[in-house]
Amino acid sequence: MRYRKKMLMIALFLITHLPKSAFSFTDDYPKNPNIDAINYVFKIDLSDDTDEIICEATIDVRFLSAGVQYLRLDLTNVSSELKNKGMHVSGIISNGNSLTYRHENNVLYIKLHAPSTVNQRSKYTITYNGIPTAGLKIANNKYGDRTFFSDNWPDKARNWLPTIDHPYDKAMCEFIVTAPDHYQVVSNGIIVEETDIPGGKRLTHWKQSVPIAPWLFVLGVARFAVQYVDEFEGKSIQTWVYHQDRDAGFYDFAEPTKNVLDFYSNYIGPYSYEKLANIQSNSVGGGMEAASAIFYGENSVTGKRSVRWRNVIIHEIAHQWFGNAVTEYDWDDVWLSEGFATYFTLLFIEHQYGRDAFIEGLISSKERVNTFYEKNREYRIVHDNLKDMQKVTSSQTYQKGSWVLHMLRGVIGTDNFWKGIQSYYHKYRNSNATTDDFRSEMEEVSGIDLSTFFQQWLYKGGTLKYAGSWQFDADESRVKIKLDQVQNDGSLFKMPLEIGIYFAGQYDPQIEIVQVNERSNFFTINVVSEPDSIILDPNTWILMEADFKKNE
Repeated sequence: MRYRKKMLMIALFLITHLPKSAFSFTDDYPKNPNIDAINYVFKIDLSDDTDEIICEATIDVRFLSAGVQYLRLDLTNVSSELKNKGMHVSGIISNGNSLTYRHENNVLYIKLHAPSTVNQRSKYTITYNGIPTAGLKIANNKYGDRTFFSDNWPDKARNWLPTIDHPYDKAMCEFIVTAPDHYQVVSNGIIVEETDIPGGKRLTHWKQSVPIAPWLFVLGVARFAVQYVDEFEGKSIQTWVYHQDRDAGFYDFAEPTKNVLDFYSNYIGPYSYEKLANIQSNSVGGGMEAASAIFYGENSVTGKRSVRWRNVIIHEIAHQWFGNAVTEYDWDDVWLSEGFATYFTLLFIEHQYGRDAFIEGLISSKERVNTFYEKNREYRIVHDNLKDMQKVTSSQTYQKGSWVLHMLRGVIGTDNFWKGIQSYYHKYRNSNATTDDFRSEMEEVSGIDLSTFFQQWLYKGGTLKYAGSWQFDADESRVKIKLDQVQNDGSLFKMPLEIGIYFAGQYDPQIEIVQVNERSNFFTINVVSEPDSIILDPNTWILMEADFKKNE
């Protein structure tokens, strides 16, 4: 999902009966497990005269249990701390009835007309207005033109949209935007209506018919140049760039989108959304993988098809499968987005540009992992209810997460890896998953207990460093290998390791696989003659450092 630093936090809160006395929370990011949002319809009026947005949100929810008395939504309220920015709610209606509500501490509590029944479906219409403090950036772009671009990652949708603002609660959405008629409007899904109306205004209606997490809701309003580039399986591939960047932007984004969609659809499973739009924006620095409508930093358009931005495009499209279609249930498992998108970027690079480019990407990722490790030795990829949003993603979430997938592929084999990926995607597509869900699918296809592998690479910190030597025993025609794990951070890894034994005059080495489980390890391998050299992990399967040489 993104080549930029992200912020997020997580916690758990169960809510059924919520009396007035319960309006104080110790949890910074509560879930609503008994309430399931089905669809949001956001009617938003935008103006060139003010940054205030005038809104009406209709939320269709299903109650999963009986006795729920309050609908709890995340919505930032106006406050002096925010310099009087935030949202002001002026009324809430359901089934023709006005409802009472409380809006405090950035939470909107709606008192239900009567306690819920199991599987009850109800709609609530909230009228509100305000100046967003975040989530929707209203500002001039690099050309001095006024624009409106969303930036909801990871929990900033609440700054302008009343939602259950958490990745586990996926819903469909519609944006019905009224804005001055010199703007074009882009959002998730497909366009339903675009009509010029009196007063120099234009009404644009976009509808997303596949459930997605709120941080993937997207809105872009600007003077765009729009190109309908191609189609993929009947779905439109589009480019939206500033009108000043028409030629360069149309050139840059024409590639490699269709090839990427084809690769992931063939190897993972069907693309879930109604279109794929690449959009130039000033609300992100790198990329933001909003479902069906990807944002790229406004400086992404160069007219040169740079390798850097090419890789960002691949990464963000990979997120349409992992992060968007299969979404982590909890932010603690954010590697299911970022590690996956990073590795699947490399897999497409291997497919399209060759093995050398793939290995180069792995080595680059390894360098970033090692640099981060030196300052954060106990950092774990899967978090445990982190609340400091600046610490949830890191090089480890992206690069080490991608290496975990690569090592997993090495452990269970490439065929099993792809079978597991396809099974995982099929089972959790347009839903949510956890790390345990992913592990279960991989164990099912491989028949291997992967609990130790996942525990040591995802739930603990540490690094893997080998030191050792080899010598040739001419009498026995064998190689003796001594190999130690020498990391000094207290970690101990159990990993299969390929050993490449090279002989003079032969291109292909003799490959042997040993299981390295202890601090000190000894192996003997039969050979036909004295090796010319021996290399650990010759096919680059393990995230490790090694000092290994011949014992003269």
